[in-house]
Amino acid sequence: MRRGWCVKDSIAFVCVVVTVCSLMVVMLSMLRLPEVSIRRNSAIREKFIDDRIGKFGEMMLEMLPPDLAFTVFIPSEEAFQRDLRLQLNRSLAAEQMNDTYAVLSRVLGFSAVPWALYSQTAPFEREVCFDSLSGLELCIWKASDGAMMVNRVRSTRMDIRKGQIVVHIMDGVIMDFEFEQSFQVDDGGEEEEN
Repeated sequence: MRRGWCVKDSIAFVCVVVTVCSLMVVMLSMLRLPEVSIRRNSAIREKFIDDRIGKFGEMMLEMLPPDLAFTVFIPSEEAFQRDLRLQLNRSLAAEQMNDTYAVLSRVLGFSAVPWALYSQTAPFEREVCFDSLSGLELCIWKASDGAMMVNRVRSTRMDIRKGQIVVHIMDGVIMDFEFEQSFQVDDGGEEEEN
């Protein structure tokens, strides 16, 4: 009889130890979870930045991981329309969305470098060259008026932060020669279509 009591006591002891350990694991894991309210505040703060970047710039930034450091030289809304002929209403229509994403992903490859570059780090009137994600060489310098120049394209706004990503708004599109040629229009060809 004594042996049966010992077996019951050891089973009860193991059950108590397993329960206590499980409760400790649950409590420790709950203490390490991030607070939800911090995430909401940062999302609200980032929404204000999106207005300065524009819809096409926002779409480009969504293609990058937000937790890694990048610098992106995003064209201004006027540059998107002037150089790439992307217009908000027409280019975001359902039938044009795939083409718009293809153009934006190509522009992102030309205009992004995988580390943070602030305007303070650009040297005055002396080039520093970096390779973009697509391998295009980006030569960066600061003009005498303080504007950043990237491959002869002038910045209009600098040092906008979105998470780990540094954004510079440019007054043109940074692209290689072949991609640029695909957007040039014959003067007579477009007039004949209209």
